[in-house]
Amino acid sequence: MAVTQQLARVSAEYLAACRRSAEESPDGDPGWDRPPADVLDLDWAAAALLRTRERAGPDDLQLNALRDATSGDPNVDVGYLNTHPHAIGPFGPAATAVTPVQVTRISDLLADIDLPSLLATRPADGPDLTARTVDRAYGSGGASEAYLLEHLDALRAFYREASRRRLHIVLWWD
Repeated sequence: MAVTQQLARVSAEYLAACRRSAEESPDGDPGWDRPPADVLDLDWAAAALLRTRERAGPDDLQLNALRDATSGDPNVDVGYLNTHPHAIGPFGPAATAVTPVQVTRISDLLADIDLPSLLATRPADGPDLTARTVDRAYGSGGASEAYLLEHLDALRAFYREASRRRLHIVLWWD
């Protein structure tokens, strides 16, 4: 079973209920039951998307937005989701989250990323690290551009909808 990055859109009320459940449960169970319609499996795309953005040159706003979109904000307290044996992301780093205000900022900046232009900046004198990373993980042959575009589009749509609904996004590896 592969471990992949997961994102869930949840309300502040839902997070508060999880916190209460964890505090009241003798074993810290937050009662996390992510809503299936509000979950995105980002697979392993985050690292390849970040590397592609980094290689294209300076645009710290976009790069930081992409980092925040895939790493969360360690200052947002969702530690109650990380309590074993009920941790939602037992195979990776502790779960993190971004607030609705952060979601809107990230969504706006993700919308400005022109991935086809970024991919065109890859060096022509050898295989790009992004393509090698995707190929190594998935044996994708020349499909790395399609893979990256598909996952960036999914990430943008996910954040756009969370922004529209004023939701938090929780991130973890599962």
